[in-house]
Amino acid sequence: MNLRGAQAARFFAKPDPGTVGALIYGGDAMRVALKRQELIANLAGPGADDEMRLTRMSGAEAKSDPAAVLDALKAVGFFPGPRVVFVDGVTEAQGGPILQALSDWSDGDAALVVTAGALKKTSKLRKAFEAHPKAVAVGLYDEPMGREEVEAAIAAEGLSLTPEARRGVEALSQQLDPGDFRQTLTKLSLYAGGSEVDADAVALMAPATVDADTDQVIAAAAEGQAGAIGPLMQRLSGQGVAAVTLVIFATRHFQQLHTAAVAGGVGGLRPPVYGPRRDAMERQVRAWGARKLEGALALLMETDLTLRSSARAPDMAVMERAFIRLAMMARS
Repeated sequence: MNLRGAQAARFFAKPDPGTVGALIYGGDAMRVALKRQELIANLAGPGADDEMRLTRMSGAEAKSDPAAVLDALKAVGFFPGPRVVFVDGVTEAQGGPILQALSDWSDGDAALVVTAGALKKTSKLRKAFEAHPKAVAVGLYDEPMGREEVEAAIAAEGLSLTPEARRGVEALSQQLDPGDFRQTLTKLSLYAGGSEVDADAVALMAPATVDADTDQVIAAAAEGQAGAIGPLMQRLSGQGVAAVTLVIFATRHFQQLHTAAVAGGVGGLRPPVYGPRRDAMERQVRAWGARKLEGALALLMETDLTLRSSARAPDMAVMERAFIRLAMMARS
């Protein structure tokens, strides 16, 4: 099945326990990551990670060991409860093991959750999940959150809002990307401490400079300005920005640069880029080149895996080190 809009939002919030698989795809990695987290939490329930009922692997790992996905689906866990196999960042070229696992799924197997970037209508992955009677495909696009999504996010934080505060929150949902919006609601919840939230509190918690600071630190890394990274990271840390958010945004930026480098310039990017940012990206594409950008993306993928692992290193320190390494690469 192909789900959209309110139908997709209801599926993420309350998935059918009999779901065989779900493909979540889109060009905005943050939107895909948030929906994937929500779906896995609602499919597997609390404690899935600790009880080893959640198996993770990347698209590259699935391709290198074609039997790994199907073996993970059919593995019997030590703890009772629903199981999920999550395969992250699958490309069309890595889709073979996913298609085989979906075809060979049988009763009692784990649910299969797959994420991917933007996929064309002709994608074999899309067609397989859309055609399967017990699987779904959900495409996420760069558009404001719907009313049901906003209401679900407010309810998840247990917020009580005055009518004026609710209007302010709804306005923020149209201005911020989903990750920043949810972080803002979390800060509101902590600030309110169970009390009703008014419009002044919404205005106080709204991120005034987060987007600008995030863009600045990514630009500093891309242009080799290592000395600027430390102060910017301190500011972002003080604003409550998560390291995972930074690595997702940085990956998206360097993916755009790589696409432009391969295509011969930013003119081929969709959606197109205009203004000062276009000039900066053109400059960065010339300075890096496709091969170095591939190295940058590999570094960011390694950093993303480290942040999502059980490593004890402070997340923001890991991210700052990655940005500095990128800045060094830009200079070389």
